[in-house]
Amino acid sequence: MTHHASAPKRTRPARETPKPRPVKLRTAEAKVSASEVDLISIAGTPGKGKGPGGGKWRIEVNGVRAGEVYINVIDEPPIGRHASLQIYLNIKSQGRGIGRVGYAKACQLSVHETVYAHIRRSNVASRRAAEAAGFVDATPSGFIQLILRWVRPRTDLSI
Repeated sequence: MTHHASAPKRTRPARETPKPRPVKLRTAEAKVSASEVDLISIAGTPGKGKGPGGGKWRIEVNGVRAGEVYINVIDEPPIGRHASLQIYLNIKSQGRGIGRVGYAKACQLSVHETVYAHIRRSNVASRRAAEAAGFVDATPSGFIQLILRWVRPRTDLSI
């Protein structure tokens, strides 16, 4: 058996450890007033506001698109058949109080007396926005996802 001389071990030139990209801090933009937020009714698509009892709106702030909100009627436990709201804001629109106005205006524009929002527990901002719009916690014990409920305020005209 013959032994071959092993080739010299190759060494790699030293490299700097890559640095993470710098994080751009969002500048704190002023909160918007409800009068600056408009919901523009747009055509829904399947699962996003299309169908009986559904609605879809583009959220605009001073004429600039900020996101969208829609309501679907779904039939899921633990509630059964109910109106369910979903809201999505562009990243630049988050943290300005637009969500709370979007939740409130969509519920008011809908045909429903009661609207539910299903929110991940980790989504603290969305929960705060919904609660500011009048939603209250209606999560049954044992459910992981938050279920918040909005009920249309009664207008009692009798004197």
